[in-house]
Parts: sequence; structure tokens; C-alpha cells
Amino acid sequence: MAQLDLVPSQAAAVSAEIVAARLDRLPISSWHLRIRLILGIATFFDAVDLLAISFALPAIVGPWHLSPQQVGAIISAAFVGQLIGAFLAGWAAEVFGRLRTATVAIAIFGVMSLACAFAWDAQSLMTFRFIQGIGLGGEVPIATTYIIELARGQGRGRFYILYELVFSFGLVGAALLGYEMVPRLGWQSMFYLGAAPAILALFLTRLLPESPRWLASQGRLAEAEAIVSKIERRLEASGKILPPLVLVSPVLETPSFRRWFEMLDPAYRRRTLGVWAMWFCCFSTTYGLNTWMPTLYRTTFNLPLSQALGYGLVVQVCGICGSILCAFNIDKVGRRLWFAAALLCGGTTLLILAGIGASIATTLLVFVSIGAFFMSSVSIGLNLYTAEIYPTRIRAFASSVGGAWQRVAAATGPIVVAYLLTGVGLSSVFVYFGIVALIGAAVAAGFTVETKNRSLEAASARKLD
Repeated sequence: MAQLDLVPSQAAAVSAEIVAARLDRLPISSWHLRIRLILGIATFFDAVDLLAISFALPAIVGPWHLSPQQVGAIISAAFVGQLIGAFLAGWAAEVFGRLRTATVAIAIFGVMSLACAFAWDAQSLMTFRFIQGIGLGGEVPIATTYIIELARGQGRGRFYILYELVFSFGLVGAALLGYEMVPRLGWQSMFYLGAAPAILALFLTRLLPESPRWLASQGRLAEAEAIVSKIERRLEASGKILPPLVLVSPVLETPSFRRWFEMLDPAYRRRTLGVWAMWFCCFSTTYGLNTWMPTLYRTTFNLPLSQALGYGLVVQVCGICGSILCAFNIDKVGRRLWFAAALLCGGTTLLILAGIGASIATTLLVFVSIGAFFMSSVSIGLNLYTAEIYPTRIRAFASSVGGAWQRVAAATGPIVVAYLLTGVGLSSVFVYFGIVALIGAAVAAGFTVETKNRSLEAASARKLD
């Protein structure tokens, strides 16, 4: 490479560019898989802790004499905490690093899961779930940013979603565990199990390196270079030949005082508003349905506890099937077409259910399961897409803000269900969620920028809009 006479800021930009190019040429190796495995353990339990409440509630709604409004408030408390946690973690990840922030988030939701097991009434459970939500809301977007910053552009969608499928397996795991444990061991058992990640948090910074892309963006080029060189030596020792570097034009820096608002600059505004709307539309539907379904089976259709929890498990399995299909096809189909088609199909399914009526539990199960199949593929893909469309200097914060709309939707969805059930009726719930999903489909078709098989630096380029 030719030697250039550059001022320090330009030299840093070129060096950061080279670090990114070296990461982007690395073939998937055992090093990548090890990182996915370790963070995957935390993400698995994030999902278990998130959904544990939906399997604990059917067991306590009677003994605690909970009203629908109290049930909705308990469910929403964690999501309000997640909203706050997403903002705090996004800021912290840009200032203190991806890995340290993820570690603190994991420790919070693990410790507070244990606290939830000792809740004695609705108010105490609501408080503990709120604090736990701060950790739950911080872990996923920061772990997503970390994983994506280590992945190469070619096949990044498949690489990331196969990791994030651990979250879907965690949801299914929560359903299986809830089905087996709650009737036998009591509702507290779900929260005892959910405390396991607190142990992982003690060792995480020793097991994993910081993101080289983040280090380079902070001017810590020697540390970034050392991490990348170590990976390259390991790959070359195993007999793999590294391809030549493909450099992307240096990214123009934004003054620090404007950085937190850069996602709303004209260059990024359209994609930002679009992804915020998709987050809200998708998760308003998925969380509203997932958290309420076991309780509806129990209270509206008077199913036995074990059967109500079993039906909840069926919905989760259908969701994970849709996510697997997404993992193997989103790099072929592309983000825009996948999101628009899945939201359209999911919304149409729920409107059909509202039209024919949800008077029989099995009818509800079939249509909600079909809806979950489509909607889950969008929810898992949005984490990927949001991290792809912003540069490294704001990626974690912008991803967290985007994900915060997920928390807004998750906090309002269960409350909307509670008031529609008591004020209008069950069919109105599916009319509402169906229309919300169709709005999301229209936004996806009109506002999504295509990022498949591009390097992060190319995918987040301003010219894509």
C-alpha cells in the first residue's frame, strides 16, 4: 500500500477503514462460532426471562386476585424498563464499549430474575420486573451490534440470524420449561432458572474481546489491530488463505455534539423513521399476542393450566420455524421484500381470524400460530437490519433507539389487549393487531433500504437513501 502524508484525523480514518476491511474479509471460523456461543447463552436466558412472566401469570392470577388491568401492568412493567435500558445501554456502548455494556446488562437481568422469585404481590412483582427490564432492554441491541461488527458482509444475514435464533429457542425453551416446571415446581421456578446469566457476567470480559470496529472508531487502533491480527494468525495457522482487502471510502466524521442526533440528519432520516415504524408495528403485535395468549386460554376458554401453557408452546414453535426460514433466505430475498411480505401475511392472517371469530380455542391457536410464523421472522430480522444501516460511531445507540420503539410497542400492546377485551371483545384484539401489521408492511415496502451482502461500511453509507 502506498504511503500517504495525512493529518492525524485522516490517518485515523484510513486506519479504521483498514481494520474494517480486514474484519470483512475474514471467513467464518471457530473463533466466530465461539463468540456466538458465549453470547448466545446470555441471549437464550434473555428470552427465557422475558417470557417467564407469561407462564407465571396463569398460576398467580387467581391466588393473587389480579384484574386484567393489573395483569397488563405487570407485563408492561418489564417493557417500560427495557425502554429505559435500551437508551442507557445504547449511550454506554458508544462511550464505554460494546462488551462492558453487555456485561452489565446481563448481570442486571440475571440478578433481578432471582428477585422476582421472591415477589409477594402485584406491586412487588411489577417493581422487580421493571428493574429487570433495564437489563433485558440493554442486552439484545448491544449484543446484536457486537456480533454484527464482527461479521463479514457476505452472508451476514444468515450468520447473525442463526445466532439470534438462540433468542427464539429461548422463547420456546421458556414455553417448554413453563409447561413442565410451573405446574410441578411453582411459578417461582422460572425466575430461579432465569438468574443463571449472572454467573456468566462474572467472566464475560475475560472470555471475549472488545469490538475492533468500536476500538478503531475511538482511536484505539493498536488494540483493534492486535485483535484482528490474532484472528488472522489463527486462521492462517489452520491453512486458510485470506482474500485481498477491499477498502470502502473513509466515513466522514460527525462533530461529537451532533452525533447523538445524526440518525435524524437528512441523510439518515428516511431509513430511521421507517425502521422505527416497523419496530412498533411488528412488536406491538408479537408481544401483545405472545404475552396474553396463555392467560386468554386459561381465563376466556377455561382451559386447564397445562393445556393453556401447551398452546403457548405451539405458538412459539411456529415462530421459531418462521425465523429459521428467514435465516436461510433473507440474504437471497433481501430485507425489503422479506419484511413487507411477512408483515402482509401476518396481518392478513389476524384479520381473517377476527372475521371468522375466535369462539373456539383451537381456532385461535391455529391462526395465532400462523401469524406468529410470519411475524417472528420480521422481529428477528429487524435487529439485523437496524444495526446495518448506521455507521460504527452511532450504531449501538441508533440500534438501541430503534429497539426502544419495540419496548414502546411491547409496553402498550398488552395494555391495549386488556382494554379491548374488557371494553369491546376478543375479535377487536385481532382487528387492531392485523391493521397494525398491514401498516408495517406498507412502511417496509416504501422505506427499507437494501443492505444484503454489503459490508457494514457500504450498507451504512449515506448515498443508499
